[in-house]
Amino acid sequence: MKKYIFSAFSAIALLAVCGFSYLRVGNNAAFKQEFLRIINKTRTKGCNCGSKWYPPAPAMVWNNNLEQAAQAHADDMYDQDYFSHTSKDGRSMSDRIVFAGYFFKGWKSFMVGENIAKGQTSIEQVMAGWFKSEGHCQNLMNPALKEVGVAETNQVWVQDFGGRVPFSPEQQKLIKEGKYRLIEKEVDKH
Repeated sequence: MKKYIFSAFSAIALLAVCGFSYLRVGNNAAFKQEFLRIINKTRTKGCNCGSKWYPPAPAMVWNNNLEQAAQAHADDMYDQDYFSHTSKDGRSMSDRIVFAGYFFKGWKSFMVGENIAKGQTSIEQVMAGWFKSEGHCQNLMNPALKEVGVAETNQVWVQDFGGRVPFSPEQQKLIKEGKYRLIEKEVDKH
């Protein structure tokens, strides 16, 4: 009898773990949509970040490269038990974002930002915390940041932002002709 109870308990535990994994993967679209809904609802209205008013900003769009960077950092912080914008191996937020495929070469301007959080149990809870924090809110409301990717690993949340502006057709022509000089400057936005 004990053998059957143990087997039944093991099967239920296995189904619960597999079911949770499937639910997370199956709801990836819902995960993305919920973040975008909350972010863009506030960006559409504008809001105060601390004492500074941020006017309405264009809607953000999801970027899979930013999501990959966020997931890798959330996993790393959880696995190595730390909480920082700088990885234990010394990589910065922009290093991780570029490594994930969000490139700056070929764009007129490039900007990245990152929000991190730990311990929140829902999208609503983590977003409420980020909007209440002045620096995190500034990232969310910055009109130059146009793309986002978010990940969560065991209540470690990472939200990576990007903003790239393409060269105009006229500028692209001048670049090809060698008449337009490019100057690269890296700027981190936390």
